[in-house]
This record gives sequence, C-alpha cells and structure tokens, in this order.
Amino acid sequence: MFGQGSEHTKASELRQQDPLNHIVLLIDEVESHLHSRWQRVILPAILDVACDLQNNINIQALITTHSPLVLASLEPNFKESEDRLFLFKLENREVTLDEIPWSKQGDTVGWLTSEIFGLKQARSQEAEIAIEAAEAWMRDSDMSAFPENLRTQAQIHQELLRVLPGHDQFWPRWIVTSERKNSDLSGV
Repeated sequence: MFGQGSEHTKASELRQQDPLNHIVLLIDEVESHLHSRWQRVILPAILDVACDLQNNINIQALITTHSPLVLASLEPNFKESEDRLFLFKLENREVTLDEIPWSKQGDTVGWLTSEIFGLKQARSQEAEIAIEAAEAWMRDSDMSAFPENLRTQAQIHQELLRVLPGHDQFWPRWIVTSERKNSDLSGV
C-alpha cells in the first residue's frame, strides 16, 4: 500500500519529507447500516487487513460501535496486551471516556447486560418490568412499587403472556413457582 512508487511516497518526495510508517484508522459506528451477519464479520475483516499491512506500517485503529454483535465478534481476537475497550459516559452534562477491563461476555445478551450497555435484561422494557414483578411476587416481596396492573399473580401472568414468547426461558420458572405457591395456598 505505501511501498515504493505509491502516491504517498511520491507526495512525500515532493514535500521533501520522509514517508510515514503509521496510520491511524478512525471508524465511527462500524456497524452503521449493516445487516447483523455483516456486523459479525466487518471488524475482524478490517483487522485482518490491518494485520497484513503491519509488517511495513504501524496501524492504530480507533473504532466506535453501538453493536453487541461487533463486540462479540472481537472476543476471539482481542489481545489484552495491545487492545483497549473504552466507554463514553454522559455524566452531569459532561462526557467522560473510561477504560473498561476486557471481559468476554459470550453473546449479544451477555454484552447487552454487561457494564458496556448496562441493560438489566436484553428484552423490551415491558417484558423486563413484567419479569421483575413476577420475580418479586415469587419472593413474596411488597408489590406496591409495581404498576397497579402487575400486583397479583393473575395480572402478572396476563402481562407475561402479552410480552414474552412461548419459548422464553422465564416460563418454566414462573409456571413451577406459580403452581407450587398455588398448591401451598390450597393446602394440597
């Protein structure tokens, strides 16, 4: 790319400067407008090209993303001795840049519920609230903090039916606990 005869070498000669041997690669939101399949492969592909060039050129890549798939795609290749993960945070109208220790999260759900994205659950807000109400009900917690339509077992069940798919991993725990509590109440 920057070998003898390249445009960069010619321009450097005209300016009477030595050719540069480093590149800073800036990519903002590398996943922008990409299908999920491409989000999983775009950054590893870019980094493969950068590694191929690194025999002649030092490359520093600064890449931003909002995609848990992009982060998951880095897990096999992240080198803690060389690479860094940073998080932009908005606090009191000021943006801070915090280095976050690298930790594999496994999949997009792991990344969404990690410190990076900070979600309690990788679901809709309605499903998250319904599950939190269900968990509180299963623990016999005070239900007054929840919306009025999520304070009884029947109400919670109706909302879970509305917001969760039939194959959701929460269903077995909810059904078993509900049946156990109902049988305890009926004395069976």
